[in-house]
Amino acid sequence: MELGLVGLGKMGGNMRERIRRAGHTVVGYDRNPDLADVHSLEELVGKLTGPRVVWVMVPAGAPTQSTIDELAELLEPGDVVVDGGNSRWTDDEKHAEELAAKGIGFVDCGVSGGVWGLENGYALMYGGDAENVAKVQPIFDALKPKGDFGSVHAGKVGAGHFAKMVHNGIEYAMMQAYAEGWELLEKVDSVTDVREVFRSWQEGTVIRSWLLDLAVNALDEDEHLEQLKGYAQDSGEGRWTVEAAIDNAVPLPAITASLFARFASRQEDSPQMKMIAALRNQFGGHAVEKK
Repeated sequence: MELGLVGLGKMGGNMRERIRRAGHTVVGYDRNPDLADVHSLEELVGKLTGPRVVWVMVPAGAPTQSTIDELAELLEPGDVVVDGGNSRWTDDEKHAEELAAKGIGFVDCGVSGGVWGLENGYALMYGGDAENVAKVQPIFDALKPKGDFGSVHAGKVGAGHFAKMVHNGIEYAMMQAYAEGWELLEKVDSVTDVREVFRSWQEGTVIRSWLLDLAVNALDEDEHLEQLKGYAQDSGEGRWTVEAAIDNAVPLPAITASLFARFASRQEDSPQMKMIAALRNQFGGHAVEKK
């Protein structure tokens, strides 16, 4: 099969290689000419035989919108666009409608696997009409991990990115739990080797997971994480998960708390804690620390 792939960064570049290893032809375009096989989207489309499949792997929002807008003018009826970035599911519905007006199909695909995906495969969650999904299926089969799992047609357009969004929300909460447990273990005097405690959990425990394996990797590189600053960014999907929970009246206390914990990490001197300290001083005469 032939595939056009737009965006050859950390994820896209490895995806191109994995698809090629499976025997498919990939024509890649990236704004960085050192990474690209062609010099424009027009050239990319021209090198593909119809019906074409073009996979977009660029940042969500304006970059994805502009790429899809340009492809809409270059592709023909029967072609399919796949959005494999971290777009919001509501954007998928808009993109599908815009492309359908020109007879072009649309599939949204949440992709998980990070920098390990080249060797281990990528977990794929995709949404769209069965006819359009079928045109992309050989690529899904090439990207997914070996075995029976790791790939799912989650539902109609938007379902893939919605499923990936919830996946990332769960990921937030799991990482937060490991982080809190690690901090508590580091705090007490009685536990003398926190790294080996984490390592011991990798076999036989109910909390073993790939994230735990990665935590051990990180501790092997920097046992007490002394080289890192306690600051964590968020990609936006955690926020979307919480917003969707509010819209659907679904309680997500753990995921919500883990998102807010990331916000707290960005405050060197918490304004909220200033108010709490002031109130404790006012009602109980508790000591406060001055700058």
